Amino acid sequence: MRRLAILVDAALALCAPVLLSMSSSVCAQDATVQQQATNRQVLVMLRLPPPHFRPNASYSGAYGDKASASARRRIAVAIARRNGLEIADSWPMPLLGVDCFVMRVPEGGTVDDMVTRLNGDPQVLWAQPMQLYRAQGGAAPQGDPLYAVQPAAGWRLADLHRIATGRGITVAVIDSKVDTGHPDLSGQFAASRDFVVGHSILAEQHGTGIAGVIGAKSGNALGIAGVAPGARMLALRACWQMRPTAATPTVCDTLSLAKALHFAIDSDAQVINLSLSGPFDPLLARLVSIALSRHVSVVAAYDPGLPKGGFPASEAGVVAVADQALPSRPAAVYGALGRDVPTTQPGGKWYFVNGSSYAAAHVSGLLALTREERRTASPRIVTAPGGRGNVDACATLLPMSANCDCRCALQRAAAGAKRR
Repeated sequence: MRRLAILVDAALALCAPVLLSMSSSVCAQDATVQQQATNRQVLVMLRLPPPHFRPNASYSGAYGDKASASARRRIAVAIARRNGLEIADSWPMPLLGVDCFVMRVPEGGTVDDMVTRLNGDPQVLWAQPMQLYRAQGGAAPQGDPLYAVQPAAGWRLADLHRIATGRGITVAVIDSKVDTGHPDLSGQFAASRDFVVGHSILAEQHGTGIAGVIGAKSGNALGIAGVAPGARMLALRACWQMRPTAATPTVCDTLSLAKALHFAIDSDAQVINLSLSGPFDPLLARLVSIALSRHVSVVAAYDPGLPKGGFPASEAGVVAVADQALPSRPAAVYGALGRDVPTTQPGGKWYFVNGSSYAAAHVSGLLALTREERRTASPRIVTAPGGRGNVDACATLLPMSANCDCRCALQRAAAGAKRR
């Protein structure tokens, strides 16, 4: 343990914390206000017109022209007025053919009653409550210096990286704000977007940790090695930390997640990591269905405290993952590394973390490796013998048989890579 503590201290000393221009009290206040607002909001969907030809113009785009957008806005304003609602935001979602309006329910009424009333309005395609989701991870009690203590070292990660690193694969990290300037993460992102209303400029712990597990740099003499260091990540902020301390939850809402999912699908991400769980949501379910229909690997964290493990892990086709240290889980849920995982944290730091969030991130990274090596849009996850459903990284990445174990398969794959 003393050697481990020295390794961690040395790694943390390599980079000074980033100076922050916003106080933690302001950040906490913004997050609390955001949650309170979410509890009183409904989403109202109006149908987008299909692309069509106008006699005086050309074919319109998926969102239509300014005239049709203004018309939908007028319809939304009329719906809000006759129901005593206030429009808080709106967002076009061409992939679903809808314009989503966020409306605030006054204190005198209930959200459920308002949703029922709106769903009876012929001008409304559908209405639903804004819902909250929670990340499934937290901080632990307390060539890459920390590689030796990474649980992924047991996956023979250094050997797997001789075969594949995730090169050419785009992984969407839909989470809280990632520290894209972290020395173990800088240069690993194809895009960074913020979809949280009333956002903060501060990087957050959960998203930064997830990104590190998936795609931290390898062989840079710093910190850790990500499972897929050659992948390009999309840092998509759809969640926020309630307060800037490790013990406080990270939450997301329906609209922020929908915006991020829409962006990820539209950006041709091959893997989408959702290290979170919550109630079933019709809007998010439709977006997940579109992603799956395009052969995107959608990975989600399993929550044993929710019915069917929570959404989106409960959706057919989604790769549901739990910390393999959980005492029991359904057969359809994969077990992966989620205990005492060292990973990146804001301010150029590294901490130990626990939870199914990080188990899901390991699997997202592994799927990026498998998509690069197998060149398949539907990679199959292989579990280790023993019936516990724990992921076998080597067998997932490489073809193996009774006469060829992991060592043999690695040798064959490395020889093939040299010939290429």
